[in-house]
This record gives sequence, C-alpha cells and structure tokens, in this order.
Amino acid sequence: MSANNSEPTKLIAQNKKARFNYEILETLECGIELKGTEVKSVKAGKLSFSDSFIIVKNNQLLVQGLHISPYNFGNIFNHDPDRKKRLLAHKEEIIKLKRKIDEKGLSIVPISFYLKRGKVKVLIGVGRGKKLHDKRETIKARDIKKAVARELRN
Repeated sequence: MSANNSEPTKLIAQNKKARFNYEILETLECGIELKGTEVKSVKAGKLSFSDSFIIVKNNQLLVQGLHISPYNFGNIFNHDPDRKKRLLAHKEEIIKLKRKIDEKGLSIVPISFYLKRGKVKVLIGVGRGKKLHDKRETIKARDIKKAVARELRN
C-alpha cells in the first residue's frame, strides 16, 4: 500500500506537521472528490489541512478539518469550504485501513496534496501519534543533522 511515484507530479501542499506529530507507518495515494470551483482553489494552493484527519464511515474515507478557500471568481457556484470531502480508494484498501485503526489505535492523516495527470491526489499516511519525548528526539536528530551539514560545508 505505498504510493507509486513513477509519474511526474506537481506538489500543491504538504503537511509537515503530520510527520512531526505522527510516526507514519505506511502511505496510500487516493483521489479526492471535489465539486466545481474547489478544484480551481486547490490547484491555486488555497487549502489548509494542518489539523485535518481522516475517518472511515460507511466504508468511505472522509477528510475532516480540510479547509478549501472559496474560489475568487466563483460567485454563487462556490461550495462550503469546510465540508467533509470523500477520498477515492478501492474498497479492499478502505477495509484494511479500517481494520488497522480499529485494532491498533492508529490514525489516518493527509500528508500531501499534488497533481498527477491533471487530477488532484492526496497522499495519506497511517500513523501512530508521537509522545512528547519522541518529538524532542526528532528535534534533536534534526538539529544534529543540520550541524553536521554545516560543518561539512565549512
């Protein structure tokens, strides 16, 4: 269940907070069901999803907390910016994800949004929430890596 990165993609937005707050165990590429002017807003990068998460309801993946700003030139055709958006994945994959989050207490979070062959895709990650000391270790490792890179440059 990992994303296939062989095709050219254009990154729209990335959730850096997800990799900091969660230990990502596996990833999955999904489509997203958008309506009308939402597609143009997403392609323009007008979305916010730092606190969003994914739930499984009626064998469907739904993103909550994803805010897509209304399209500037959309007038009356704009949609509710905070509505739940459905992710498109195979039924078997959804069932596997549901089983994992039910059994092991894992969470599903969106990691990045990108364009692939003109379609908006979402990379979602199944992860376990990090404790405070794990986050401190992540910060320490990042600082050490930066210091080593700085020394190598000099």
